[in-house]
Amino acid sequence: MDALFAPLADLVGASVDQIKLISCLLIAYPLGSLFVRIPSSSPALRHLFSITVALFFFFPVLKLYSAFFQLLASIIGTYFIARFDHSPRMPWIVFVFVMGHLTINHVIRAIYGLSYETMEVTGPQMVLTMKLTTFAWNVWDGRRPTDDLDKWQTSKRITQYPSLLEFLGYSFYFPGILVGPYLDFPEYRDLVGEVMFEDPQAKAKAKAGRKLPVGRKRVAYFKMLMGLVYLGLFVVFGGKLNYATALTPYFASKPLVMRIILFQVYGFFERSKYYAIWTLTEGASILTGLGFTGFNAQGQSQWEGAANVKVMEIEFPSNFKVLLDSWNMKTNVWLRECVYKRVTPKGKKPGFRSSMITFFTSAFWHGIASGYYLTFLMGGFITTAARLARTNIRPLLLPKPGEKSSGLKEFYDLLGTVLSTAILNYAASPFMLLTASSSITTWSRLGYYGHVIIGGGLVFFYAGGTGYFRRLQARRGIVAPVRGATTPSGGSGANTPTAEKNFTMPPSLDKIVPSQK
Repeated sequence: MDALFAPLADLVGASVDQIKLISCLLIAYPLGSLFVRIPSSSPALRHLFSITVALFFFFPVLKLYSAFFQLLASIIGTYFIARFDHSPRMPWIVFVFVMGHLTINHVIRAIYGLSYETMEVTGPQMVLTMKLTTFAWNVWDGRRPTDDLDKWQTSKRITQYPSLLEFLGYSFYFPGILVGPYLDFPEYRDLVGEVMFEDPQAKAKAKAGRKLPVGRKRVAYFKMLMGLVYLGLFVVFGGKLNYATALTPYFASKPLVMRIILFQVYGFFERSKYYAIWTLTEGASILTGLGFTGFNAQGQSQWEGAANVKVMEIEFPSNFKVLLDSWNMKTNVWLRECVYKRVTPKGKKPGFRSSMITFFTSAFWHGIASGYYLTFLMGGFITTAARLARTNIRPLLLPKPGEKSSGLKEFYDLLGTVLSTAILNYAASPFMLLTASSSITTWSRLGYYGHVIIGGGLVFFYAGGTGYFRRLQARRGIVAPVRGATTPSGGSGANTPTAEKNFTMPPSLDKIVPSQK
């Protein structure tokens, strides 16, 4: 089928593999409309539909024959390990099994020097790794007393083990098989059975003979339009306006201030390819019925549950925590629920050790390039500095009840937006550049501004700044946060709904769409 894609690839200056990937994501839109027309009373047909579409993507279109069978091996292995091993070590066995397999393929990719233009197994395998490890933990939680579980674990526990066909349908869920979004097994089971549409209000707003409320297509095709806009921006500008431009003599010849400003522009166009891919897959998933979150005040159906990125919150965040919470949202959930909480001993609060293990796992999941580890190492210091600033400074700027704002809070938010975006671009550049040498060269040409800001902030707070602001808060009658309520990663210390809400991770800049070299 390459003859169908080669002319378009030549026209836009992209690789055939890239055009194939985008084509698969767009084909998923009409297929999503077909999926919902299969009666929910025939779940086996829905499972077979997803499997068949996945076969179509991997074989005649992408020609990833070996990749498909490798994914199938991980799926079958996980299915039988989780079914027959009832010991507490089962989720960890699955974790090592699928993560080890992924790492081997990361190494192979590095050995052969495959570029970001090459579509191969590691992209889909990264998504599958999240799905399979989450499934193992959900099964284990289903075998534990509910008193030992938190809110998320209770809602996601699996007590009825799936058939192999159902599990294959879940694993090969076609809108997300190539680049996400990741979804957990209970979500998939509810999707197939259309459980979320049993609400009387949803039924009242559905077409005759259908369960799905109206408005799904409106949202989905708007997502497709926005995804194509982001893709167009990347195609037109991404080739010249990217982090790698910092390595050119042109960039080095500019004054430092101009280099820093230009680098912020580069960051948006670097991210635009992720915005494109994730927004396109979100729209296709919505067409299958995934992501329904109720109705707004005007009675319109809302479909926010399949989102993996919130573009405006990333480009214009009020603080770094908001930015991280809006980027690669599904991966953050996976890291929180399958790593951060699970490595914490029972009865203890997650702390620095849990955070560092989670950071390392995130980097390890992405691959073996040194740039990934520079980004996530930097991320650990950034989240610590951001937490200290938010805890110590922000409470002093909030107006008291009934009082008007002095404008300091607005200035603080504006400064937070500028600094958050600047720090993101600085810290994320090694992830895109991949090598330590290119990353350090880029940082040096930026005057190491990220290290100066974050390092200076940490020195200030730990050298007496925290004590000063706490005393100032006490004099103004502001109650200080409970000691230990947050961790260096920004997450809450307890396995509670609050913990789930407050947890943040470093920018998980997925190699699901391999980064530009």
